[in-house]
Amino acid sequence: MPARRAAATVFALGGLPLALTALTATSAAAHGSMGDPVSRVSQCYAEGPESPKSAACKAAVAAGGTQALYDWNGIRIGEAGGRHQQLIPDGKLCSANNAQFKGLDLPRADWPATSVRSGSHTFKYRVTAPHKGTFKVYLTKSGYNPAKPLAWKDLDLKNPVATSTDPAAKGGFYTFSGTLPKRSGRHLLYAVWQRSDSPEAFYSCSDVSFGGGGTAKGGTAPAPTASAPTKKQIEDGTDKSTVENHGHGDLPHSRTSSSGGTPIAKTSAKPAAAPENTPNAAPNRPKAAAGATENLAETGGDTSTTYLAIGGAAALALGSSALFLTTRRRAMSSGRHGR
Repeated sequence: MPARRAAATVFALGGLPLALTALTATSAAAHGSMGDPVSRVSQCYAEGPESPKSAACKAAVAAGGTQALYDWNGIRIGEAGGRHQQLIPDGKLCSANNAQFKGLDLPRADWPATSVRSGSHTFKYRVTAPHKGTFKVYLTKSGYNPAKPLAWKDLDLKNPVATSTDPAAKGGFYTFSGTLPKRSGRHLLYAVWQRSDSPEAFYSCSDVSFGGGGTAKGGTAPAPTASAPTKKQIEDGTDKSTVENHGHGDLPHSRTSSSGGTPIAKTSAKPAAAPENTPNAAPNRPKAAAGATENLAETGGDTSTTYLAIGGAAALALGSSALFLTTRRRAMSSGRHGR
């Protein structure tokens, strides 16, 4: 083989892996859930997926199974891009419209709750794969009834109690401050973490009680106090989790997919089926849906770097292939003329 042809072949074939590397490197995943006030899914995981103690967590397992609790850090929409209200219908906010987590949507007045007070509050979001993005935390309005399905209208979307962009991750948590308004009895905090380096977003519901363990509207007795899982509990359960982290984060066994955060089962090399709310089309640059309200679409960020990198990688692959084919044709032509 002529040296010039060999060199062209090596360049063309060597360029393709570089292009593929660039394509996958821009879409690493992130995972997490509210740690303080502790989210429903984390609370139930702390009780033990196989034998939860509270009536609410027992009902959640009966409705959706135990795997949802082992996958506590995976309540997500891969292609959210700020379109939270468009993709998540009323009554399915806590599961993010993912059937795997449907037990978390059960309307009950006895979910274990964290005691809080009006005024400044430090929020701690447990993260197993840190990435840039914006957190917004919303509180239910006065008159909220936990015995009814949670709807978007139940949240004070115009006045998030906390907003934080790119907080520093330390000790397994993102920590940021907010202010809780005056409320009484049982309420719910809804957290949205919209990544800015990907359209992916994460969601969590945290039940809280203002003024102690008082009974909420629709309730018959004080709910048990919530408690977060320990680091050991999380580590012990990673072998049963289907959420992948690829080493992003503090936990030694945490894993995420390299294709935008889609959970991957340990028993299969293929990605698990996409959630029912995730579009099947190829990812596009995230944008707000027409008619989006309450500026929820603005919780995202600029993803131009990601898509420019993908475009550059594709161009590199195509350019390398074209060079290889052109050089091959010239070599073949020279061979025929030389005969």
